[in-house]
Amino acid sequence: MNKDHVFLKQYNPQIAFTLECFDRVILKGYLRQLSYPAGVRQFVDYTLRIKRKDFMPWAKTQSQRIADHAKALAQSHNRPYIFLRGSQRKDAIAGGILRTHAITEGLVCVLGCLEHCPSFRLIQAKGRPDFVPARPPALVFYFYYLDPTLGLIHIRVPTLFPWPIQIAVNGHDYLAQQMIRAQMGFEQHDNAFVQIDDPEQAQPLADAFLDALTPTRLRQLALKVLPPLDQVLTRRAHYWVIDQAEFSTDLVFRDPQQLATLYPRLVDHAVLNFKAPDILGFLGRRLYARFDGEVLTDCKKDRLQGTRVKHRMKGNWIKMYDKGGRMLRLETVINNPREFKVRRKRQRDGQSVMVWTPMNKGVGNLYRYRQACQAANHRYLQSLAAVKPAPTVAADFRRLGEPCRQADRPHAGFNPARSADLALFQILCQGHYLLNGLVNRDVRQQLFPAAAADPGQSRRASAATGRLLKRLHVRGLLLKIPHSRRWHVSPRGRTLFTEILRAHHTLINPIPCANAA
Repeated sequence: MNKDHVFLKQYNPQIAFTLECFDRVILKGYLRQLSYPAGVRQFVDYTLRIKRKDFMPWAKTQSQRIADHAKALAQSHNRPYIFLRGSQRKDAIAGGILRTHAITEGLVCVLGCLEHCPSFRLIQAKGRPDFVPARPPALVFYFYYLDPTLGLIHIRVPTLFPWPIQIAVNGHDYLAQQMIRAQMGFEQHDNAFVQIDDPEQAQPLADAFLDALTPTRLRQLALKVLPPLDQVLTRRAHYWVIDQAEFSTDLVFRDPQQLATLYPRLVDHAVLNFKAPDILGFLGRRLYARFDGEVLTDCKKDRLQGTRVKHRMKGNWIKMYDKGGRMLRLETVINNPREFKVRRKRQRDGQSVMVWTPMNKGVGNLYRYRQACQAANHRYLQSLAAVKPAPTVAADFRRLGEPCRQADRPHAGFNPARSADLALFQILCQGHYLLNGLVNRDVRQQLFPAAAADPGQSRRASAATGRLLKRLHVRGLLLKIPHSRRWHVSPRGRTLFTEILRAHHTLINPIPCANAA
C-alpha cells in the first residue's frame, strides 16, 4: 500500500505494517455444453447418440463412479471420510483434523453431505422427452488438501450431473506457504498475520497469488479427485470462472489499545455518515435515476469476533472489522463483477478500440478483481481518515466562523449550527466525490433543487454556490483541481466537516441528508 495514503500518513506512528492480499477465492469449473438445456440435448442426441430416456441411467453410472472413488481415495490415503448431517462448519472440521494428525502435505479428509445442486430432469414434452433445469438434493464430496503452494484448499465435487467442480483457496494460506519457503518469520492467527519479520518482502509474495491460479493448475487439482469417467467426458475440459473473490487491506497496530480507542469512532463514522452515494462511490459507481438495486449498511456489535460494519450493493460489499483486536481490516467482496467497468479491446466499425465494458468472471480477470477491490478499499480508507482518536479541530472550528479577507475581498464565515451550512457540509462529505471531485452543479442541484426549473434562478443559484465554494477555498478546506473546474475536499476540511456532523448526530439531533440517497 502506498505510504503516501492520507490514512497511513495520519496514523503512521501507530501502525506496525500493512498488507494487501486476497482472502477467500472460490473458483468453479463447468462443462459448458452440459450447463444449459439446449447443450444437454445436443450432447445426448449427437455425441452420445442414445435415447433421451436412457441418458439418466448413463449419468447415474458416472455419478456412482465419483462416489466410489471418493471413499476409495480416503481409504487409500488412510484419511477419514465423514458424512455430515445438518449444518456444520466444514473448514473447522478439516482444520481440527489437520492439527490433530500433523499433516504436512496431501489429502486431509473427505467430507460428504447432502446439498441441493443445479442439474436437469427429464420431462414428457411434445414429440419426445426434454430436459429442464432442476435443483434436487444430491451427495456432495468436499476433498480437503494441504497443498505445498496454495496451503489448505477444498475441492467440492457433486455426484449429480453435470458435475461442476468448485475449488476454494485462501490468499493468506498461500502467502504463509511462500513465507515458509523463504524462511521468513511470521505469526498467523486464523486468516490474518499479526506479525511479519519483513512486510515489504511479504507484499510481493502475496501479489504472486495471481500467477498461481491458472486454468492448467486448476485442472491439475480437479484431476486429483475425479475418477476415470466415460471417454466423452474426459475429453472435455472444464471452463473455470471466479465465483467469489475477497480482497483485504490489513493495517496492524503496534498497540491493541490504540486500535481499541480508534475503532469505535470509525464504526460511528461509517454508520452515521456513509449513505447510498458514498457506498456506490467506494465501489466505483455513481447514483443515478435509473439505478436498480439496494444499497444497505449493516452493523453487528454482538459478534464474538468483534463489531463488524458491512456495506452491500447488488451482491458486492465492503466490510470493516477489527481482526483479533490488533488489526483494522477492510475487505471488498465481489460476487457480481458486471457491476464494475474495465477497459477492453472491442471491434468498432472494423477497428480495434479500447472501450469500457462490464467485467466478467473469467479466471484471467483475477488481476482486474484485485484492482477493483484495492481501489475500493483505498477510497473507503480515505474517507475514514476524517476520523481521529482525539480530534484537533478547535482552531479550524474557530476560523470557520470568523470572517476573513483575501486580495482585499471579505469572505463571511460559516455557522455550524445553521441548517443551510450543515446541508453544505453533508454534501461535501459524500463519498462518491472521492472519485473525480465535484463541480458547482453537483452542490447547486442539492442545495437549490427548486432553481433548476427557472433559468434566472439557476444562474443566481450557481453564483451563490460559487461564493460558498470560494469561502471554503480561502480557508483551505476545499482545494481546486488544476486546469479544471473541479474541487476536492482537503483532509482538514473532511475532518472538520465530519466532526461537526458527528456532533449533531450524536449530541443534538440527527440531521436530514440533503438529497444524498
